[in-house]
Amino acid sequence: MREASEHARRFPPEYRPPAPKPQAHLLRPLALIRTLKRNPLECWAAAHFEQPIVSGGLPIGHVLLVHEPRAIRHVLLDNAANYRKDHLQRRVLSAGLNDGLLSAEGEQWRAQRRVLAPMFAHRTVMDFMPAMMSAADTLIARWSATGDGSTIDVAAEMAKVTLDVVERTIFSDGFGSDAEDIRVAMAVYFNTIGRISPLDLLGVPDFIPRLSRLRVRSTLKFFEAEVDRVISARRRLLSERPDRAPNDLLTHLLEAMETDGRDGLTEAEVRSNILTFIAAGHETTANTLSWALFLLSQSQQWRARIEAEVDRELARPASKGIADRLVETRAVIEETIRLYPPIAAISRVAIGDDELNGEPVRPGSLIVISPYVLHRHRLLWDRPDVFDPQRFLGSGAAAIDRFAYLPFGAGPRKCIGSTFALQEATLVLAMIVKHFSFQLRPGHEVWPLLRVTLRPANGLPMIVTKRTNHPVRDGAGSRQMLTS
Repeated sequence: MREASEHARRFPPEYRPPAPKPQAHLLRPLALIRTLKRNPLECWAAAHFEQPIVSGGLPIGHVLLVHEPRAIRHVLLDNAANYRKDHLQRRVLSAGLNDGLLSAEGEQWRAQRRVLAPMFAHRTVMDFMPAMMSAADTLIARWSATGDGSTIDVAAEMAKVTLDVVERTIFSDGFGSDAEDIRVAMAVYFNTIGRISPLDLLGVPDFIPRLSRLRVRSTLKFFEAEVDRVISARRRLLSERPDRAPNDLLTHLLEAMETDGRDGLTEAEVRSNILTFIAAGHETTANTLSWALFLLSQSQQWRARIEAEVDRELARPASKGIADRLVETRAVIEETIRLYPPIAAISRVAIGDDELNGEPVRPGSLIVISPYVLHRHRLLWDRPDVFDPQRFLGSGAAAIDRFAYLPFGAGPRKCIGSTFALQEATLVLAMIVKHFSFQLRPGHEVWPLLRVTLRPANGLPMIVTKRTNHPVRDGAGSRQMLTS
């Protein structure tokens, strides 16, 4: 019995989280369109997970599905000038984000990147730690007030806490409306624009109306009104009391708007980037935290490891470098975004002739890289469908090819907020694990749904219980320790 127990401890059962079974064959055009509308994650065929490059996949044009690290590096870095964002990706992002960093091209993109990069430098992100911890304290207090054994929709709660982080770090004055109204509107926004229109797949011109764009108009008007209110209030403060204006992203954007010369931002660019950081600044991290909590609820071994780490590290004197000490918690986050990456797909269209692993590329060829497929590719990962954060620790992490793991993209257009997101997710997850135990509500089926971002369909109801040996932290005390 002792030997069996020791074996179980050293070699616990492997957990394979829910994911669509790959299609046996590439889908034909009509089946592809139907599946894309329902859940694009279910379109991938076995060949995509087994072959480095697969030709074909969309009803029109020359398409290459690329999941080979050297070819990906060539497209995103070495020969990036030959590949620009394609029309389909730009159409998805055009609902309110078309002038922002996500969809801008050429000199417009370079100018915005120069302006925004300092706000997301590592040193600046470290300064955001106290605010992130305070948002986590607020979440812990809210959950504690519900009583032990309450069922909580963790997906909705993660959206609340990450939106709180956005308010505390990027738009310090807060939003004009209630944060819950913002969260609900954002959920509607992503669910609507994330539905791929057959008209877009078939290359129908933009002037032909899309039903999804008509549906999202009222949501966009709500966001625009919020953005205008935030901008107006901050401009008034900058004009009347500039010494009282917070040094956050909003101030930085408005100051950049006043800059003469090539780096000055337009009104439309400022508004689009504000919307971009409200959306991207909380939606992707909220999904990451939701998936991480779900995965830990299914792995007794890793939940115990993370509990031990956070009990040890959060008991030490706090500092702005605390996230760097949470090594195993960070590994859980990294494994979470391997299995459920925040980016749905990276797509580029070729400007000129090229070649990828012997496959000819001609002008107009569409190159599609899916981080979801890449992270589960049979040629690149050992046991790719298994939840195993150990692969991101020690020598295992060093062995991962830089272009086999793309949760935030790569090359010049790598997500500017990746450091911010990883730090936030690590800290919030650590705080939750320190104070609560959680388990999935019996009978609830978890399934990944792709709507621009990868989220749990139908929410994530979990039974939450306080860990009795860890009383709820005092929020003000934690902030004082972190800022000292």
